[in-house]
Amino acid sequence: MNHIQSLLNLNSTFIQHAKIHFAVGGKVGGPMEAFFNGSFKQWQEFQTGKNFEKPFIISLISYRKDEWLFAGLYKSISVKVNGKRGYTYKTELLPEGEEFIGRLVVFYNKTFRNSYPHAKTSISMLTLKEILREPYTMTPFPGFEQVNIDFSQLQSIIFQQEPSWMSALSNVKGIYLITDMTNGKLYVGSAYGDNAFWNRWNSYAQNGHGGNIVLKRLISSYGKEYADNFRFSILETRSMNAEDDAIILREQYWKQILASKEHGYNAN
Repeated sequence: MNHIQSLLNLNSTFIQHAKIHFAVGGKVGGPMEAFFNGSFKQWQEFQTGKNFEKPFIISLISYRKDEWLFAGLYKSISVKVNGKRGYTYKTELLPEGEEFIGRLVVFYNKTFRNSYPHAKTSISMLTLKEILREPYTMTPFPGFEQVNIDFSQLQSIIFQQEPSWMSALSNVKGIYLITDMTNGKLYVGSAYGDNAFWNRWNSYAQNGHGGNIVLKRLISSYGKEYADNFRFSILETRSMNAEDDAIILREQYWKQILASKEHGYNAN
């Protein structure tokens, strides 16, 4: 019995009759958004195929590259055809492992398209990555002076279109800072134009580099997962009425103050 099995108290009979659900989805309306708003059970119950043809389900949500957040153990009770759209399952969340929902992060290198493998063939390949102190949640916008988020949090905020963050970041211009936590190097950037910070940070969420020359080179060399080392913060904000040229001047000021051209990732 591996550590994940013993941690969740899964016996051989359960494993023999279970499927693992590696839950992935679109940028909007996906499994992580459903988890945040408390509707993951309902989200999982609708399937385009007859995917849960075993009595039990081990549910994992895509968290970071090769990392999966535990979303619970479920019993599949029944299934019915949902018109031409797919199948609707009736499931029950089991009490076993409830204390680890949203806290247990497992490592699994999923190299195949099948998101519903049999547990008996895949459970041994799940390894413990970490156990979070508190369940993973998307916190409301904390105020511009308190923004300090990592890349995975940025992606969750952008892809789930969290309302308080979207409203705040769409309605001011300003200067932001990216910190590479592996070496302390800094990148200073500016946000202006329509939706300002929201649009600018959306580009980072999509590809990890936002089109910046040096960051793009890093991602090209080490892969998009290198962006997991980045933290995003805000140096200053200005009204949406501020001239774009004024924002660019402030960007140059911060580059000088932080020496991000000489010792960081700014190319100009």
